[in-house]
Amino acid sequence: MQLTIQNLSKTYSNGVKALDNVSLTIPTGMYGLLGQNGAGKSTLMRTLATLQDADSGTAFLGTSDADNIDVLNDKESIRQVLGYLPQEFGVYPKVAATDLLDYLAVLKGITNSKERKELVAALLQRVNLYEHRKKAVSSYSGGMKQRFGIAQALIGNPKLIIVDEPTAGLDPGERNRFYNLLSEIGENVIVILSTHIVQDVMELCRNMAIIHRGKVLYSGSPLDSVTMLEGKIWQKSIEKAELTRYADQYSLISNKLVAGKPLIHIYSEEAPANGFELAQPDLEDVFFSTISTHA
Repeated sequence: MQLTIQNLSKTYSNGVKALDNVSLTIPTGMYGLLGQNGAGKSTLMRTLATLQDADSGTAFLGTSDADNIDVLNDKESIRQVLGYLPQEFGVYPKVAATDLLDYLAVLKGITNSKERKELVAALLQRVNLYEHRKKAVSSYSGGMKQRFGIAQALIGNPKLIIVDEPTAGLDPGERNRFYNLLSEIGENVIVILSTHIVQDVMELCRNMAIIHRGKVLYSGSPLDSVTMLEGKIWQKSIEKAELTRYADQYSLISNKLVAGKPLIHIYSEEAPANGFELAQPDLEDVFFSTISTHA
């Protein structure tokens, strides 16, 4: 199974070009879509989820030309094989998890009541919510709501699952439980994970893309992208008052406070003077160095 996107573009009425000739090939497995807020990630996700139209371009889901689904023009067909967990997952107040999931299964076209009952129970077991099945979903914690969101996304055995910024507001334990579940699902279907958290992509995804201002700046393996920066990232702890001077003098890609002092990372193909040490690059360095060249 593969999702093939070619030259997808979208400009909003206010003139913002949210997608600018986006082309990606996304195979089965977890695929990370990495970008800052406003980079165009949600626009791409909503377009693939048939919630809005693109201005131009194509997107096809399938294993061959013979069975490809035209994502942009055959919305009914793609919705039958799509699972979607948006950034904001709304729920009906005071409706129990079993009842809400049963209702959503009806909307997905599962009309046999016995089949729905068995499906609802199986899904709630899978996301570890069965013992809470009679509670209102609105009373769930953030992590439980996200796991319920995955349950509803799995109705109908989807071939493509889209998850948009899923871990905002989750504590570390809930975040780990959510991602363990998502990784298991991603062994057999395409799961697109849209996020701005680079470590999530490094830990979970075999393939990824970096999107910035509507353009794809990198697509490939997270590990390969890190390897390309070997020997080119340098770090130094400096005083806060020195930050502007170093930013002017070097190709500064990131800085973070460590023990109250900025630890800066710069990009340089040769060893810089001034007390810099060679740093072990990570995906955060890849992300910031990539977008800094397109600032």
